[in-house]
Amino acid sequence: MIRASCHCGSVNLEIEAPPTEVIECNCSLCRRYGVLWAYYALDQVRVLTSDPPTKVYVWNGRTTEFQHCQNCGCVTHWSPVDLARNRMAVNARLMDPETLASARIRHLDGADTDEYVD
Repeated sequence: MIRASCHCGSVNLEIEAPPTEVIECNCSLCRRYGVLWAYYALDQVRVLTSDPPTKVYVWNGRTTEFQHCQNCGCVTHWSPVDLARNRMAVNARLMDPETLASARIRHLDGADTDEYVD
């Protein structure tokens, strides 16, 4: 079990396995967030929050909910509005560096082509 946590510890995520690859996207939102996304099926991640819970920012055609800690502001994950999509992403920068050491970093041109550039 892998754990990820926001800076203050109010939001914790339990993930079944470490990521084998993470995605760095250059779209207008992801480049501002400075995140590395690790993708999982919804049942592979357990989101644990304390009070206050996460705040949600909806973007991307209103199909994706970007969640961040209400206390420290860290972006923790995104999840689909339509749960039938069965795909979410965890901000891998919230994982221990040792967990990410062997993960391949892929570069996604989300700003223009939606294609990988690596």
